[in-house]
Amino acid sequence: MNVLSPRTLVMKFGGTSVGTPDAMAQTAEIIHRQRTLTPRLVVVTSALSGVTDILLSSATAAAHGDTTTYNQAVQTLRARHEAIIKSLIPDRSRQEEVKAEITLLILDFANLCQAISVLGEATPRALDAVASLGERMAVRLLAAVVDSAGTPAQYLEANRLIITDDHFQAAHPDFAATQIAARASLNPILDQGTVPIITGFIGATPQGVTTTLGRGGSDYTAAILGAVLPADEVWIWTDVDGVMTADPRIVPEARTIEELTYREVSELAYAGAKVLHPKTIRPVIEAGIGLRVLNTFNPEHPGTRLVAEKATPNGNVVKSVTAIRGLKLITVEGRGMLDVPGVAARTFSAIASTGTSVSLISQASSEQAICFAVPASSAEKVIAAIENEFYREIAGKDIDRVWATGEVVIVTVVGEGMRSTPGIAGKVFGALGERQINVIAIAQGSSEVSISFVLKAEDIRAAVQTLHERVISQ
Repeated sequence: MNVLSPRTLVMKFGGTSVGTPDAMAQTAEIIHRQRTLTPRLVVVTSALSGVTDILLSSATAAAHGDTTTYNQAVQTLRARHEAIIKSLIPDRSRQEEVKAEITLLILDFANLCQAISVLGEATPRALDAVASLGERMAVRLLAAVVDSAGTPAQYLEANRLIITDDHFQAAHPDFAATQIAARASLNPILDQGTVPIITGFIGATPQGVTTTLGRGGSDYTAAILGAVLPADEVWIWTDVDGVMTADPRIVPEARTIEELTYREVSELAYAGAKVLHPKTIRPVIEAGIGLRVLNTFNPEHPGTRLVAEKATPNGNVVKSVTAIRGLKLITVEGRGMLDVPGVAARTFSAIASTGTSVSLISQASSEQAICFAVPASSAEKVIAAIENEFYREIAGKDIDRVWATGEVVIVTVVGEGMRSTPGIAGKVFGALGERQINVIAIAQGSSEVSISFVLKAEDIRAAVQTLHERVISQ
């Protein structure tokens, strides 16, 4: 690999990197090669690709009385994991040992789904218990494969290492407690030259109850462990050559960005780029350690390096364009809103009561309307909550209506150089205007590193291609 070899390194492998026998063999080879260069190597793994979706959809179906789905899932889970066991673990006794461990976890899954079916409810705590099983199966499998390939490895479940609160499905780590637990467990293993293979995505409360860090949280696991050990660097292994200038499925000419600042990649992560979990950035920034995104299936590629700051922006001012799909834009409007105290605060309090995340906010300068983007699936309950909050104002005609558009997308252009380069907004919107693409709403953060705007869902392909060609590639 065309990268340096730090003394202490955390490497995280995503679901596609371990999802098939060939992929896991490639991952084991990367670990073996890196262990010869790095004295203290820690590996974090996701569940096999698609497994977490299978687990959670089965649990949701069970809550509605459907027992067929999880029984079918049992067969799928067994077949996928056993295919890797047979292909990559040559020793028969080790095969049987790993198979038995995974079989017990699959049995736990079936029992949890049966209990959910009986209760008719899948609580957040139960869903975390179900969702964690994907990583718990994968970690046993990868550790056995790596060990069988000649690199001493030992699996650990992160509920022994990462201590969190009890906010199930999106738990927050206690970094002080995690530092104590992680160092106590990992340092002896590292000191004896063994590679710890650790479950991503999961943690536990101080009482030992399993939690998860949110979907895609294995990146966050790697960053947390990198920060508390501390590591010199964290490498995120995925199935693309780093962070791209655009989604290559929309723009075939998209290319890898060699270097991004943490601020830029944070904006990209929150704006829909799937390469990094949004929470990954903060622990590495605060710990002052390096972060790199690499491709498991093209390990010689240097990927994207993330840096704290760049003294002077070079290259393209706008680095990347990304999009978030599946949204609706909700508007609260009324000529009497000027006389209604705390409209914004009350609006977002009502939204918060539904557990919905807001992706973008835009307010008219006249203060007669405020609009915001939410997941399309949440639009109806958000509108109901706002109408309930403002029922007196609606009855008195101070607020005329609360309504939602059809499906929209948020497109965001990101680049550190935008802060010091005039005319970028004009160039962006001029390019869209020439393609007859209508912009519904606009928002720019105070950091001036990004500009986000809302478009009709059907305009996403034309907009991203146009901006990539006219703003990024030039």
